[in-house]
Amino acid sequence: MDNQFFVDSQYLSEEVLAKKHRLESDPTSRASHMEYMPGMEQISSDVRERVMEQVEAYNYASYTAADVQAALEHEVCSIEDFKALLSPAAEPFLEQMAERAREETGKHFGNTVYLFTPLYIANYCENYCVYCGFNCYNHIHRMKLTMEQIEHEMQVIAESGMEEILILTGESRAMSDVAYIGEACKLARKYFRMIGLEIYPVNTDEYRYLHECGADYVTVFQETYDADKYETLHLMGHKRVWPYRFEAQERALMAGMRGVAFSALLGLSDFRKDALATALHAYYLQRKYPRAEMSLSCPRLRPIINNDTIRPTDVGERQLCQILCAYRLFLPFAGITVSSRESASFRDGIVKIAATKVSAGVSTGIGDHESKYTGKEADSAQGDEQFEINDSRSLQKMYEDISGEGLQPVLNDYLYV
Repeated sequence: MDNQFFVDSQYLSEEVLAKKHRLESDPTSRASHMEYMPGMEQISSDVRERVMEQVEAYNYASYTAADVQAALEHEVCSIEDFKALLSPAAEPFLEQMAERAREETGKHFGNTVYLFTPLYIANYCENYCVYCGFNCYNHIHRMKLTMEQIEHEMQVIAESGMEEILILTGESRAMSDVAYIGEACKLARKYFRMIGLEIYPVNTDEYRYLHECGADYVTVFQETYDADKYETLHLMGHKRVWPYRFEAQERALMAGMRGVAFSALLGLSDFRKDALATALHAYYLQRKYPRAEMSLSCPRLRPIINNDTIRPTDVGERQLCQILCAYRLFLPFAGITVSSRESASFRDGIVKIAATKVSAGVSTGIGDHESKYTGKEADSAQGDEQFEINDSRSLQKMYEDISGEGLQPVLNDYLYV
C-alpha cells in the first residue's frame, strides 16, 4: 500500500486522485471481487452455496397475508416462514410479530440485556469502500495506538465497570498486523472478562493465534450479500474479495473461537435479501458447528466524515423492527445486538422485544475514551471516527435506563476456570 494513503497532513496527490477516479469510473481497472488474492486461505465449504441459492430464489413480493399468518401460528419457524416474515406482507402484522418475539426472547434469555463497549485501536485502512469513513481515500486524521495507549484506554473503560470489550481496527495489515492485534488481546485479558474482535478477515491459523491471545469471538460485517452490488461498493483492497469475507466466520470457528457474529449493513442493497442471507449464514453454520455461539447485528448506514449524503433513509425503524422480530422467531437462540447507530428510544424499545445486547459508552474514534469518559483534555492527538453514533449514553446511564425498564443489565456471564 502506498504510504501516501496514510499521510494526515496533506491531501492525496494528483497521481493517487487519478487512480481513485479510474476505480470509480472504470470497472475494468478493478481486481476481480470473486478471485482470492495471494495469501488468502480457501476452505472447502458448502455454506456459501446454500445461502446464496436461497437468496437468489427469494421473491418476497410473492408472499401474502395468509403466508404470514401461517408462519406466526407455527411453533417452529422454518426457512419458508422466515421468508414470509421478512416480506412486505408482514408489515401489518408487526405487533403480532413483536409479541411472539418477546415471548421467544424471554424463553431463551430471560429478562437480561448484555452490555459491552467497542475500542478502536487504529483507523488506518487499505480498502476503498465508498460508504466508510475509514476508507483509504478519505482525508481524515489517522492514528494507531501504542500498547501503552491501548492499556490506558482499557483502564479508563474498565474503571467505568465495563467487563466486555470489542476491539476494532481499520483494515490494514501493514499498520495493524495480527501480532499487534494479538498483543492488544493479551492486554484486554487483564481488564475484561469477554473479548471480541472486529478486524479484517484472516486465515484459520491467525484466528487460532488470536484466540490463544485471549479473543473469545469474532464479528464480521459482510456489508451486503449481493455480490454484484458489493463489487460496486468495494473498489480496492483485500476487502474487495467477497467470498473470502463470507467465509471468515467459518475460519474463526475452525480455529476454535467460541462465537461468531454476522451482519449486513442495511441500506447498501436490498435489505430484505440481505437480512435473509445474514440469518441463513448463521443458521447453516450453527448446524455445522453446534457448539458455537451465534449472534446477529443489524446496523443501518450512518453519516461519515467528508460525505453528508450517506443516510439510512431507505430502511426505516419499522422495517428494522420487522427484521429483528423475524430474526428472533427464526433463530430464537441467537444473540441480537443493536448498536449505538440507532437512537436511544429505539434501543430502549427493542431490548424489551428482540435484542439481547447493546453497546454503551461508545466512541468510534481513536484514543479518546479518557476525554469522553472523564472530560479530561487528551494528552495526545486523536484519530477521527469511523461514523457518527446516535446514542451516546454512558455505561452508568445505560445501566440505569435498562433497570428502569424492569430489565436486568448483565456485564458478563462467562468465567474462565
